[in-house]
Amino acid sequence: MEDIKRVEPRTLSGFMELLPQDQIKFNEMLDKIKKTYELYGFLPQETPIVESSEVLLAKAGGETEKQIYSFKKGDKDLSLRFDLTVPLAKYVAQYYNELTFPYRRYQIGKVYRGERAQKGRYREFYQCDIDIIGDGKLSVINDAEIPSIISTTFKNLGFSNFVIKINNRKILNGLFEELDISDKMTDILIIIDKLEKIGMEAVKKELSELNVSAENINKIEDFLNISGTTDEKINKLKALGFESEKFKEGVQELEEVVKYVRLFKVEEENFMIDLTIARGLDYYTGTVYETNLKGYESIGSICSGGRYENLAGYYTKKNLPGVGISIGFTRLFYNLKELGLLNTDKKSISKVSIVTMGVGLENAVEISNILRDNNIPNEIYKEDAKIKAKLNYANNLEIPYVIIIGEEEVEKGLYTLKDMSTGSQELLSVDDIIKEIIK
Repeated sequence: MEDIKRVEPRTLSGFMELLPQDQIKFNEMLDKIKKTYELYGFLPQETPIVESSEVLLAKAGGETEKQIYSFKKGDKDLSLRFDLTVPLAKYVAQYYNELTFPYRRYQIGKVYRGERAQKGRYREFYQCDIDIIGDGKLSVINDAEIPSIISTTFKNLGFSNFVIKINNRKILNGLFEELDISDKMTDILIIIDKLEKIGMEAVKKELSELNVSAENINKIEDFLNISGTTDEKINKLKALGFESEKFKEGVQELEEVVKYVRLFKVEEENFMIDLTIARGLDYYTGTVYETNLKGYESIGSICSGGRYENLAGYYTKKNLPGVGISIGFTRLFYNLKELGLLNTDKKSISKVSIVTMGVGLENAVEISNILRDNNIPNEIYKEDAKIKAKLNYANNLEIPYVIIIGEEEVEKGLYTLKDMSTGSQELLSVDDIIKEIIK
């Protein structure tokens, strides 16, 4: 036989591959997210993984542009999408005249970022996005529906101990306007964003190094330390008496969002106002969200997003405001698995394995068809092997039932149904087998 030069099988760093048990769970969770999004009336959307670099990079720059996978094909300059928001912007601008607004869409798909691979941080990963896009305007009540969707999604995934942190960027921007330090806003927000990691004293030190006055540093600290219940925080914000119209507008919007979040029946323990949340320093303009699993804050935000004023400004003159969220699903799955929070016991999709004993293959095919017609996943063991090997196959994959077809079964038109968990077996008609399996 000719010698074959064999290559060591290996997966690139930063790309996830799962064994069947984990992949089954991964797919089940994705399906639950999809069904939840559709439960709220979001329309499915698919966009190409590969786009023209000119289109994809219209707004990119800095670190983002460095992380993009780009390549040439003939005279075409192409790139892999790095998120689902830029393709959404292109899509809405391109099909504006064919869409009905507000446009409610969801997209679940892979994106690519050439950043340094770390534990739980991948170069290829799934995002699960929803967005509501308005034509010229979009009611703030849409912002209030988003926490309801987040809450329902994670409850459907089996998690109830989470908190959705809500803020409004206009409040932060208005604070800096009030303190006459708007020119330093971006740098201050970057520092505030590190509060949880480095602590208040380190934040104050960095603000001082930014030449923020001691008086303003104290006012920022007092603002960030506003505490109490949701309603108490809103009342304390109002009591500050700031003149900034932007600040007042932000507080009013936040109060309205909270009112409707409650009407959408999000539990009080599952949401809170967090005045330190900024997100997307030059992108989000109003309500912002971050979601954490209580007790597992080290994972970071498991779902985030917010309100933006002009989605597609790089592709159209039309003003298209929107609000949306994204779940970085691959990273979330990895972290939940590492923490032992996922049940990945399911080894097979099949509920039934059909085996023959020298005869009855035609019967096996007929029964398999009937089971599928009754939405019972099944498979036929077609290899030539002893009955013990055939039963071991089902046992190893933890397939709950085996249908055994031998000479006696063929003659009687009845088939042996073996319950693999108890070992019991019974000669039954196909109709009775179906009743037993789906009971």
